[in-house]
Amino acid sequence: MAVNFGTRRIVVGAHYGLRDWLSQRITAGLMALFTFVVLAQVLFTRGELGYAGWAGIFAAQWMKVLTFVVIIALLYHVWVGVRDIWMDYVQSVAARLLLQVVSIAWLVGCAGWAIQVLWRL
Repeated sequence: MAVNFGTRRIVVGAHYGLRDWLSQRITAGLMALFTFVVLAQVLFTRGELGYAGWAGIFAAQWMKVLTFVVIIALLYHVWVGVRDIWMDYVQSVAARLLLQVVSIAWLVGCAGWAIQVLWRL
């Protein structure tokens, strides 16, 4: 005999759980590692650190690839956070969809700009 304990609970909002939590931690760890690599590059660069010094740090192919991976990780990190905010605090489905589309467009634009700057060095 089944016992009914009341109405069925409706779960709303950003309920993606472990996958999003883990992706946020992994991307944050990757960005922290990148920060340490760039900091080490800056500290061990001899001479004045002007444009030529910064361009020299990012000129190596491995650094460009690492920076590209970190840009993608940053964009995914931001997307998960912003999407959760929209899902938790915007009740209107139409407004939430509009905000998500605008957020995606903004992030894609930022990605294009960052990659253009990176590969122009």
